[in-house]
Amino acid sequence: MSSSRKGKEGAEEGEQQHGQISNKKRKEIFPYGNYKSYYGYRIGQEMEEDARLKVFKKEWFEGKDCLDIGCNSGIMTIQIAKKFCCQSILGVDIDANRIQDAYWHARKFLRMENARKTLGKASKLEGASGFSEEKDLLDTVSFRKEDFVNSRDPHKNHYDTIICLSVSKWIHLNWGDDGLITLFTRVWSLLRRGGIFVLEPQPWKSYEKNYRVSERIICSILQTTRENYRNLMFYPKDFQDLLLDKIGFRKVEDITSSVSGSKTGFNRPILVFHK
Repeated sequence: MSSSRKGKEGAEEGEQQHGQISNKKRKEIFPYGNYKSYYGYRIGQEMEEDARLKVFKKEWFEGKDCLDIGCNSGIMTIQIAKKFCCQSILGVDIDANRIQDAYWHARKFLRMENARKTLGKASKLEGASGFSEEKDLLDTVSFRKEDFVNSRDPHKNHYDTIICLSVSKWIHLNWGDDGLITLFTRVWSLLRRGGIFVLEPQPWKSYEKNYRVSERIICSILQTTRENYRNLMFYPKDFQDLLLDKIGFRKVEDITSSVSGSKTGFNRPILVFHK
């Protein structure tokens, strides 16, 4: 074999190896917080249910039409429907893959419930999980891909309760102060009179963490995030005054101190606004 041919083959082999190393180092980016295994991080194997469910009040959801903004893989949406007997609950997320995951989890739950009934080990669903035997989970829970802030497709229904859990930071970083105000304004317009808005904002240190990550990764979306971060005039500490004084909510409950058992890093404030 000629030396030139050996050299060419060696270069190609080196490029392949370099490509393999680069692929291993390359991390998937989730600029909207649309992590694949979010609830695996948040809940963990050692916890039976999300700690937030313990402080949510049944009257916010029972027999009510509800909306979950940024539902990710739908686990929290399904758990709320099960535990609190919603009339309906719609989960929306910007990522079509997470919506597919959400329907997968809903079907998985139904299979588990059917298996329990077949084995005769389950009591009536109405007492155990909030559903009568005649009512299918998918009659109550639905999911839809939607960019809530920028969507031009208006919701046909209004809601009694809207939840936005650890999502506001991603909207804020991707679309700035204007995106945050749009979020709050749309929530207000979609809530019925007397409705409830449950907001779990991420603390400012969480913003800073994402900003540091975006500095290390070259990506057009993250470049926008960096620019927005530098120009933000509202901070999480300002959200309460914004919602009360500018948007028009009547009052707020801070149930943060009631939350216990959250996984480290997820002990975040939870504010409940009343329209």
